[in-house]
Amino acid sequence: MFHMRRQGGFYAMGAIAMVAGVSPVMAQAQRFENLDRLDSLVAMTVGAAIGEPGGASAPVDRRLKLTACPQLPEVNGPVFGAAMVECKTLGWRIRVPLRAGGAAGASAVPASAQRSGGFVRPAAAEVKTAVVRKGDPVQLVAGGGSFTVSRLMVADEDGGPGDMIRVREDRKSAPILAQVVEIGVVRVPGI
Repeated sequence: MFHMRRQGGFYAMGAIAMVAGVSPVMAQAQRFENLDRLDSLVAMTVGAAIGEPGGASAPVDRRLKLTACPQLPEVNGPVFGAAMVECKTLGWRIRVPLRAGGAAGASAVPASAQRSGGFVRPAAAEVKTAVVRKGDPVQLVAGGGSFTVSRLMVADEDGGPGDMIRVREDRKSAPILAQVVEIGVVRVPGI
């Protein structure tokens, strides 16, 4: 016979799990996301293992107790030196820092680049045309498929399509990093 001295808590959960034919450890593991699975998904997405250049700098923090995602979590990145792991169904998202270097973080020198005095100078065809100039007013856009928010800002530096530049609301405000989309439009990446 099974005797239970304490009502509620771990003993009650263990009793329910044993009656159901599942060990208490397995019952707890099914409630939380498998962090080893998240480590594997990140490694497959970025193409490098934990600790390798371009891979995750460390395993996902084992103290995290994320609710188990009913579907395969989505991994995006690298975005600002990290992979973003997201369960859209449940609404949780974590950031996994990546090591510099490797395929994900490397800035490869183009074959047509010309070397002179230790500096790398790209060939004329590879130079991007700046569509935003320092001091230009730009529209900062943020949002997703269901909403969009925009605000008028001023560019702190020149940039071409795809470049990351700093923008700010006025001289006294802190700069925000944004990606140039087109002439006069920048977007907050990852949102």
